[in-house]
Amino acid sequence: MQNEGAVTAITAKRLTLALCAAGVIGGAVGAIAVNHNNATAQAPATVAAAPAPVQAPPAVAGAPASTVSLPDFTTIAKQNGKAVVNIRVMGSTKTSSRSMPQMSPGDPFYEFFRQFQDPRGGSQRDAPVFGAGSGFIVSPDGVILTNAHVVQGADEVTVKLADRREFRAKVLGSDPRTDVAVLKIDAKGLPTVPLGNARSLQTGEWVLAIGSPFGLESTVTAGVVSATGRSLGNDSQVQFIQTDVAVNPGNSGGPLLNTRG
Repeated sequence: MQNEGAVTAITAKRLTLALCAAGVIGGAVGAIAVNHNNATAQAPATVAAAPAPVQAPPAVAGAPASTVSLPDFTTIAKQNGKAVVNIRVMGSTKTSSRSMPQMSPGDPFYEFFRQFQDPRGGSQRDAPVFGAGSGFIVSPDGVILTNAHVVQGADEVTVKLADRREFRAKVLGSDPRTDVAVLKIDAKGLPTVPLGNARSLQTGEWVLAIGSPFGLESTVTAGVVSATGRSLGNDSQVQFIQTDVAVNPGNSGGPLLNTRG
């Protein structure tokens, strides 16, 4: 078997042919690891100048592990997912149609169309409106936070818990300016999501959102805090958190959690 010193005798041309045969010609490297009786050695500096660089060698047994690690959200998702709810709303809106077609009172369809005629010149009908969103329980006795736009104009609000129980909810209050609404359901001993201090949140922190996008239950998405203290429109007094977490239709009203839950 060749020893380490034999590596220096390999010409650049022979080394290039050997690397081509191995199919490892790629990006630039600084050194080549050679295996001699299960021992790892570094090739001389003259080999580094060969025109056919190779891939980085595999990790050596006993080498220090990488210090970079990604956060594990499994515990936070299990603890807080039980307190995230699905919200369904039903309301109604007025719809207008064209005015009554021109026809004489003797026309057999005159009376049929006249019942839809609006005195102002157009027919008005109540059309049902359905919507969905998310929310989270903040008090064991059934107090729930969500977004104001989720329940805006709702005549009926239904809350579905993680254990699949459903309750009719009452809107205790709603503030469109901050887009926050408070709901109440008649239940006891419910799991809750702890409220954090947004002032201690820093840009770059890992966060996850739990919600019910597209009507699904307890869907988790993760990302980072992109910025804090964002203002929308001309209202500079209301500050928001900007994040790159995926927020899909139906996620509105769900909690944003950091790695501390």
